[in-house]
Amino acid sequence: MAHTPTVPTSHGLPPAHSPLEEARATAPRGLARLSPGWRNAIEWGLVVVVAIILALVVRNYVVQTFFIPSQSMEPTLYPGDRIIVFKAAYLFTNPAVGDVIVFKAPKLEHERCSDPTVQDLVKRIIATPGQTVWSNSSTIFYENPGSTTPHKLPQPWQHTSPLGGEISRQTIPPNQYFVMGDNRSQSCDSRVWGTVPRGNIVGKAVFIFWPISRISTI
Repeated sequence: MAHTPTVPTSHGLPPAHSPLEEARATAPRGLARLSPGWRNAIEWGLVVVVAIILALVVRNYVVQTFFIPSQSMEPTLYPGDRIIVFKAAYLFTNPAVGDVIVFKAPKLEHERCSDPTVQDLVKRIIATPGQTVWSNSSTIFYENPGSTTPHKLPQPWQHTSPLGGEISRQTIPPNQYFVMGDNRSQSCDSRVWGTVPRGNIVGKAVFIFWPISRISTI
């Protein structure tokens, strides 16, 4: 009987790899190629970049802080107050009578009021599009769109009296807002330079955050 030689097998041994496969398996990838110090620096750099992007998004589209430089909104806001303005307030709703808003200063503000360099103003909405508004002896009256029934403007917010400059009778155009400062006799406002276009509104003033003694909602 012929003898068949025994052929050794590779059972129980790890599979063989080519030198190229072994090199690929052991080569560092991505950040793993860098030293721990460089990896930490890159990771922190990415964190800072993301934080800056988020801060810019929040500032441009959500909230922004403003400094109050004048007396025109006393006793609601005083010089030195710092406020938070909610820029997304009117994405789904319309500005309303009584809202305190920040808006881009109209050109006539620079010509007719005391500060030609001011860029933004803060005032309170007194009348909205379609309403007719006027004053008589420091009392403000309005008529709603389509009505000729006069109403005395309710003013639950703090404000000074007397009115100062009177409000000439006028109907507010579409997408325009009549605004005034709460310190009526010391405010250069829609009585002087007209109404504010909705597109110029930056947002709604919602909170005083500085000084600490003045922290409150608006």
